[in-house]
Amino acid sequence: MVRLIVNNIRYLNLINYTIKESIMHSKPIKLIGLGLITGVVNGLFGSGGGTLVVPALVFLLGIEDYKAHATAISIILPLSLISSFVYLKNKIIRLDISLIVVLGGILGSAIGAKLLKKIPIPILRKIFGSLIIYTAIRMIIK
Repeated sequence: MVRLIVNNIRYLNLINYTIKESIMHSKPIKLIGLGLITGVVNGLFGSGGGTLVVPALVFLLGIEDYKAHATAISIILPLSLISSFVYLKNKIIRLDISLIVVLGGILGSAIGAKLLKKIPIPILRKIFGSLIIYTAIRMIIK
C-alpha cells in the first residue's frame, strides 16, 4: 500500500526529491508503528504528534532535520483532520475559539515554514527541545 502511494506520487511528479528506498523496504513496520502511536497521541491530546514524529524521523530513520520537520507536518495534517472530525461529531470543539486561533496560525505557519531552512540545525534542535521541555514542565506543575 505504502509502495503504491509512493509510486503514484512519483508518477504524478509531485515530489522533487527521492525517498530513500531503504526506508521504504526495510522499515515499513516502524513507519506504521510510528503512525499508530502518533495517531493515538494526536487523538488523545489534541496534538503533540510532532514531538514524536520529528525525533523518530531524525534519530530512528536518519532523515535530515529540515525534512523531518516538514514531513511531520504532512503526517500530522490528516491525523488532525480525523481527530477534528471526531471532536466535531462529539460536540467538544469550541469553534468560536478555534476559528480565531486559526487566523493567527495560518500566518504563523507560513512564517515558520519560510524560516525553517534559515535556522541552523543545532539551533533548531535546541529551540524544539526547549519547547518540549518547557511544555512538559508546565503541564506537570499545573
